[in-house]
Amino acid sequence: MKEPIYNHLTGVLLGTAIGDALGLYMEGLSGKTISASFPDIIDRYYLLGNIGFVSDDTEQSALVAQSLVRYPHDSDAATKAFKLSMLGWFSRLPFGVGRATSQSCLKMLTGAKETGINSAGNGAAMRAAIIGVFYHDNQEYRLKIGKSIAGATHLDQRAIDGALFVAELAAAAYSNRNSHDPNRRYQSFDSAIGIVQETSLRAALDSARNLAGQQANIETAAKELGCSGFVNHSVALAAFSFLRWGDDTLAALQWTIKAGGDTDSNAAIVGAWCGALLGEQGLPANLIDKINDGPFGPSHLRQLACALGDIKFGKTPATPTYFWPTALGRNIMLIPIILSHTLKRLLLVARKTNQ
Repeated sequence: MKEPIYNHLTGVLLGTAIGDALGLYMEGLSGKTISASFPDIIDRYYLLGNIGFVSDDTEQSALVAQSLVRYPHDSDAATKAFKLSMLGWFSRLPFGVGRATSQSCLKMLTGAKETGINSAGNGAAMRAAIIGVFYHDNQEYRLKIGKSIAGATHLDQRAIDGALFVAELAAAAYSNRNSHDPNRRYQSFDSAIGIVQETSLRAALDSARNLAGQQANIETAAKELGCSGFVNHSVALAAFSFLRWGDDTLAALQWTIKAGGDTDSNAAIVGAWCGALLGEQGLPANLIDKINDGPFGPSHLRQLACALGDIKFGKTPATPTYFWPTALGRNIMLIPIILSHTLKRLLLVARKTNQ
């Protein structure tokens, strides 16, 4: 039997993938539209039949993991490797890429040394959880490399602190994995929030904790905290869902998605935290099995997690990569599907507005 670190590293990456793929189809819809248009229980994928496809949340998390495998003890080299892999990834026409990340990748293309954008989006936060579990036993280095990799695309202090908080909560959740205390998620949150220095993000997270403690519903949380891709909204809503339902991954993801807004990124963060706490066995196996197993699919993510786990035991594994023509072909194939679904959703929103 492998050590727990393997199981929980895998849990982080697969939890990210499930949340990402489950929320992808509903991205941009309001909570009211989702509630009116989808079943009460969101437990299947919708983009292409019942096949799950991941987007930038999972793919960037995998690129972070890949960079950590290559340079686990050199934050500068790992960040440079991450930037290079991001440039290659961006050239393969990924879908769902945020504005700041797109602008950052264009700066990478020009060879700029400083590639971060002054943006408070959630792009740095959505990929940060794997850093937390991998460096769960070294907070000083965790913060150093977390800030460096966040800064590759985002420079706003809210975005950086949001990414650091996601990593810290993942580390704390992993550390509390064997606790039987019913308050272990709150204990993990309280341990993690200390690194947040930016006052508006700190206030949003405090509100998330208070709402979860009051057993608030998702409609109230979405109204109070927000559910957009603004990092203060995204990380706070994700924290609320994790505190409220984090011992039941599917429930936590379903309620996060029902809030509407940036459903895939918000659910990806929640899924990563659930995976950090519960390991792969705490994730819905049927949803893992239905994710397209190409580049950044379950097999690839498991290979990355295994390589990271090997490093924790002094090994020097090869870096798992992906066959880029397959990734490009998949992305091109999905473009008309995504455009058609986008049109359907716009019509759906217009119909609801006119009713």
